[in-house]
Amino acid sequence: MTHAGMAATDVNVGAPTPVISVKPVVLPAPGRGEDLRVRLSAPATGNELPVIVFSHGFGESMDGYAPLVDFWTAHGFAVIQPTHLDSRTLNLPPDDPRTPLIWRFRVEDLTRVLDGLEFVEAAVPGLAGRLDRSRIAVAGHSWGAQTASMLLGARVLGAEGEPGEDLSDPRITAGVLLAVPGTGGADLTPFAAEHFPFMNPGFAEMTTPALVVAGDRDQSLLSVRGPDWFTDAYFQSPHGKSLLTVFGAEHSLGGISGYNVTETTDENPARVALIRRLTWAYLRTALGLGDSTWPVARAALAEAGEPLGRVESR
Repeated sequence: MTHAGMAATDVNVGAPTPVISVKPVVLPAPGRGEDLRVRLSAPATGNELPVIVFSHGFGESMDGYAPLVDFWTAHGFAVIQPTHLDSRTLNLPPDDPRTPLIWRFRVEDLTRVLDGLEFVEAAVPGLAGRLDRSRIAVAGHSWGAQTASMLLGARVLGAEGEPGEDLSDPRITAGVLLAVPGTGGADLTPFAAEHFPFMNPGFAEMTTPALVVAGDRDQSLLSVRGPDWFTDAYFQSPHGKSLLTVFGAEHSLGGISGYNVTETTDENPARVALIRRLTWAYLRTALGLGDSTWPVARAALAEAGEPLGRVESR
């Protein structure tokens, strides 16, 4: 890593701890057509572990995002990763009757995880009684970020712009939205408007605190706008949000979805290091873990001679 990269991530995270990971933990899911399979990873030691429920991007699964999950769990978080119905591991045909409502099934997957925390916790040897259910965050990448945003208060807007059902969850204290899609309507390409009508989020009711992470070179094929499309969740939601803009990053944000994934077009370990440390710092402070890691991390990034990104808040 370059000197600038080191300075930009100069946060005292402490030594990593050994991690245990169990998969699949199967949650009964009547009406879904498939029981919900999840992966739970957590530090092998420690108590009162804060929880992150992570929603993967389109086609991914509970096995993805190791660069983030490995870091978060080695530094004190328990992470639960459901496999959504659009995962390539399930090979759902395009004409499946569930396809038009997969966005809704995704949100229900996250809620089902929260409802089944006791069951998931009991499935991991030595984890019983160690999760802090008063400190739960939701996170996601790409379509997973839109899924996560719904639990923070975002709504799917109707044809006339009316907000849809409120699917927010009071058990969620904070969120991290990585490359979250922006508004729909005229901002979508004709293909996206035809095939993904649910990509019409409204962020006016997204009141739960969140960190939005966007790459300044993330040009989506689903939107006629530029990389600023991925900042809508920050600028259009109520106050209490922060935005991390990662310089030079495309949709994979340097490679957060895996160590060796072929979809990554902007592989950059320094960007990944920045994101995992800053998201970790943000969540520690947002979940009330009694330290100032987020202000320290922000200051370190701002003071770097050649910063890898910038943070703003509102």
